[in-house]
Amino acid sequence: MPSTLSRTACLSLTAAVAVLLSACTTPTSTIQDTPAAPAVSAGYPSGHIHGMSVDPRTNRILLATHDGLFDVTRSPAQQIGPVIDLMGFTGTSDGTLYASGHPGPGTDLPDPVGLITSTDDGRSWEPVSQQGETDFHALAATSTGLIGYEGRIVTSADGHHWTVTADDVPAYNLAGAGNGTVLATTEEGPYRSEDSGATWMTVPNAPLLVFTTFAGDTATGVTPDGTVHTSADAGLTWTQRGTIQGEPAAIAADHTGDDTHRIWVATAEGIEVSGDNGETFTPLTQ
Repeated sequence: MPSTLSRTACLSLTAAVAVLLSACTTPTSTIQDTPAAPAVSAGYPSGHIHGMSVDPRTNRILLATHDGLFDVTRSPAQQIGPVIDLMGFTGTSDGTLYASGHPGPGTDLPDPVGLITSTDDGRSWEPVSQQGETDFHALAATSTGLIGYEGRIVTSADGHHWTVTADDVPAYNLAGAGNGTVLATTEEGPYRSEDSGATWMTVPNAPLLVFTTFAGDTATGVTPDGTVHTSADAGLTWTQRGTIQGEPAAIAADHTGDDTHRIWVATAEGIEVSGDNGETFTPLTQ
């Protein structure tokens, strides 16, 4: 299945999001015999952020960036694995990571890399499907499979065989819950699926969200200006919470007990975290 994604497919939710999408082009670097030095050797990653994963068992924070995967749990940040422009990025409850994008210097993968997976926290990546064909700019996982956006929404139960389910949902970001609910953010507002991406509907009266995530059945989203909203019914209705200081680049959330959630929002300057369901945010202490 050839990729239909082009530069014009990169959405512009607002001028801020247009800036985020400035990395939606294929790197011009060629594969070299020896790996290039890490783009960031200390401090916070400077490359464009495409996704975030937080391990609820350890609170380990991984950022998928234009320059590869970084562990930003502590400072200085640690680059993990090969240099790959990780455009699409998601994780499953068992810690498996999935990604897509373009290879960097010294990385022996076709361009685009298709769907790749890692079971060792990103230290190594294995090809799954669509190598040299597809660049998923958004990925999500549910208990029944994967959902990707490559100019249209496609789904796969095994990561190998893909089915087109929606070519009229111009998704910027995808988020999946274990129960099969999926949210897609678009410049028209969020879309929602209750069957792991097979069918979609718009969400009436929803805020214009740029990134969403799930903690169980609770959805959390952030607008381009940094206002955080939560939804106790998996994205059907939303409640406005607090606001972060920077421009959002990725979001993650997890249960911390009863009805309390911890929320992480990545910006170009660092990680902001909330322990009170998004009411207040503070910079992550590393």
